[in-house]
Amino acid sequence: MNFRSDNTAPAAPEIIAALSNVNEGAASAYGEDQWSKRLDEAFSALFEREVRVFTVASGTAANAIAVASLTPPWGAVLCHREAHIECDECGAAEFYSGGAKLVLVDGDAAKVSVSALHEAIARNERGIHSVKPAALSVSQTTEKGALYSPMEMAALGQAAKAAGLGVHMDGARFGNAVAALGCKPADITWRAGVDILSFGATKNGAIAAEAIVCFDVARAEEITRRRKRSGHLLSKGRFAAAQLLAYLEGDLWLTLARRSNALAARLGEAAGGYLLHPVESNQVFIKPGPNALAKLRAAGAEFYDWGAAQSGEARLVVSWNQSEADVDAMAGLLSSLR
Repeated sequence: MNFRSDNTAPAAPEIIAALSNVNEGAASAYGEDQWSKRLDEAFSALFEREVRVFTVASGTAANAIAVASLTPPWGAVLCHREAHIECDECGAAEFYSGGAKLVLVDGDAAKVSVSALHEAIARNERGIHSVKPAALSVSQTTEKGALYSPMEMAALGQAAKAAGLGVHMDGARFGNAVAALGCKPADITWRAGVDILSFGATKNGAIAAEAIVCFDVARAEEITRRRKRSGHLLSKGRFAAAQLLAYLEGDLWLTLARRSNALAARLGEAAGGYLLHPVESNQVFIKPGPNALAKLRAAGAEFYDWGAAQSGEARLVVSWNQSEADVDAMAGLLSSLR
């Protein structure tokens, strides 16, 4: 019963088929192949406006390049204290930006609120003596599996724009968010003020295929140069592009995400009062205590501890291909703890 991470899941059959289909003959390198050239059109149709798309191999690269393009070295990137760019990327955003500072804010379920955003901006308005607020970065879904509704994102985007900030969205699990919200992708991105999106596919059935989606096309040249300079312009771009095209085709990305979301909801119901946050996507956070977590592991469950050491908190992540038998067994174990 592996609920450690959706990174542990295999690739979807449709993705493997797409890779096989493009694995014939020669193709132009460095994004000049026919599949890479179709990405802008495919994503523009998805987001209902002209966009530029840049493939990279990891979410860290997508986030770091995107954030760096929104801030100067003396700038501040406002993000939640639990944001991936703060906790899990080894200073990549700071490194790629040449020294920009992450300014941390708090908020329930790892969500940035408008009031917290205003407070963080105010903390850094000491003129030449402080970093200059330059960008807001939010995660959709958040690091606690929560979602920003279109209304919440619009309010954040409006506040950010009023303060002169660019807006980045870490969409490592963007598919899970759109599937859960049932909205148009545009409603929680550019229509809500997002300038650049890190569009994740790897966690939801792809293989090292992530995309930087640039809604402000005036920034595209800078992203182009930053991607190359950082060593993330893939020579055999057709393989990442083919995956992303297959991922979007027939709404495969939403089909896979809906399944993992629905299975996670079953675990949330079984957890009952041990649930830390409402289950809104494919992540489930529980706090049954250290002894109860030991019992789960003894019964064959695999997951990561979360929160402070010995807090008795854990995170369960449901993958696109999770077996229903595993979910049933885990749900039974969780129910037995109550």
